[in-house]
Amino acid sequence: MRPALLLAALTVGPAFADGALAVPSGMPVTFHEMLWDQPGQGLTYRFRFVAPEIGPGGRAFEEVALDMEHLCQTYALPKLAAIGPKPAQIVISLAQKSVEFGQPAPDVPQFFEAYRVEDDTCIWEVF
Repeated sequence: MRPALLLAALTVGPAFADGALAVPSGMPVTFHEMLWDQPGQGLTYRFRFVAPEIGPGGRAFEEVALDMEHLCQTYALPKLAAIGPKPAQIVISLAQKSVEFGQPAPDVPQFFEAYRVEDDTCIWEVF
């Protein structure tokens, strides 16, 4: 891990072990872990999920973009209300299978979206 970037991590525990999560596309999605760091732009929380149906032969990014927004709004925001300060950014990621954060995994499809929080709403930010 890069200590300057990664300050802390929460893996599946009692507050996060929710099993399969409901998303608009209906595909199976499970919580993997939450990380937080403070790069130059401020506090960022990263919510990482496993979605086995994404990638080649499966669901394309366009088919799951609403799922990521939904996870930000209905999963990440409620969790953050209970654990800490308001972030500058929330990053939602979907991976076809569990991979270690920051480690190359070119064979594992992954999708990412970033959001800022305004008035208890996730607002999409272009990377």
